[in-house]
Amino acid sequence: MSTNNRRPTRRGIVTRLFSMLLGLVIAAAIVLSLQLPFAHERATYRFTVRTPVATGVAQPLAWPIMGSAAIDIPALGVTRSWHNSVVPIASLTKLMTAYVVLKRFPLALGGTGPCITVTNDQVLDYEQEKTADESAVIVEEGEPLCEITLLDGMLVHSAANYADILEMMVSASPADFVSLMNRTAASLGLRHTHYGDDAGISDDSVSTALDQAKLAALLMKSPLVRSIVAQTSVDLPVSGYENSFTPLVGTDHVVGIKSGRTSAAGGCDILALAFRQGGRERIVYAVVLGQQGGDLIGPAGNAALVLAQSALDLRFVHTFAKGTVLGYVGFNHHDVPFALARTSHLYVWGDPSGPVVRWRMRTLTTSVRRGEVVGWLLVSGVSRPLALVAQRSVAQPTLWKRIT
Repeated sequence: MSTNNRRPTRRGIVTRLFSMLLGLVIAAAIVLSLQLPFAHERATYRFTVRTPVATGVAQPLAWPIMGSAAIDIPALGVTRSWHNSVVPIASLTKLMTAYVVLKRFPLALGGTGPCITVTNDQVLDYEQEKTADESAVIVEEGEPLCEITLLDGMLVHSAANYADILEMMVSASPADFVSLMNRTAASLGLRHTHYGDDAGISDDSVSTALDQAKLAALLMKSPLVRSIVAQTSVDLPVSGYENSFTPLVGTDHVVGIKSGRTSAAGGCDILALAFRQGGRERIVYAVVLGQQGGDLIGPAGNAALVLAQSALDLRFVHTFAKGTVLGYVGFNHHDVPFALARTSHLYVWGDPSGPVVRWRMRTLTTSVRRGEVVGWLLVSGVSRPLALVAQRSVAQPTLWKRIT
């Protein structure tokens, strides 16, 4: 009897112990289930610096007091215009002639391109153009002339008869060539440009300063064109050395590109001014049309130079120094600073308040190591993101620390 009475007592104790153990397991499971969503918690970021330090002096653009003008700085994505009217452009027309010719007969540095033999008709054309006081270079019947020589004479000394010979090499007639010029202008988006001839003698060759700046920047991508228009003089057959009609070329960092003048167009100039930025040579293009006074070309060149230099004065340098803390990254209020991996100088035009910046941060869930890239700084006008690195290591708290 006593043995049988003890068995229910043991059974009750075992049952209670089992219930307690089960409760503990369930409680632990509940705690774990509450903590598991945070086992891979994403790192959080906070930012302390959003704009860099700027240096520069704000000055207005020095637009000419007459005519129209434009500025184009491809490296900074800047284009500006002033009184962007459609007007005659004189010998700036020859830039499109060169573009069309080089599309038909591509020419590398050191090449000569196709050649022609000067005819008697071309000698007569030269004499007629000289009589009309147009820019031309003497030619002789039977003289061989190649593409590179013709481009030299047309772009450097603005030889209208050389433009005519290049025209003949490409098209069956002047009308066909002019039609090709106009189709090309349309394809390049030069919506306000129309050509009436190959040399700009016709007042029907018209454009705007902004269109001409765009065409100049496009042409100057060619190393061949850059090498031609940078010449202060050119050695031509028969006539010998002829000076450039582009004012100021070779001085004050002017590297081209073309000038022109007629009574209807006034003085016109496209000036390419070189400057250094980010360890590379860059170009600002200044175009002025419709200048008056003196020989017309001189005032145009001076106005273009002043305009280009004023555009460079509107550059602001924004500096992010290596190691400068821009923010913090971490887990559960345990964070470490991050900074730029290297010093970067950013150039912004016309706005001293600083460039527009955005952050693109990595998703980190376990730890951050010292020197690890945690994200990137995206800056308007800068194609390459700037890497951000952690200055120290930080790890997500362990599960045991979370529980305890």
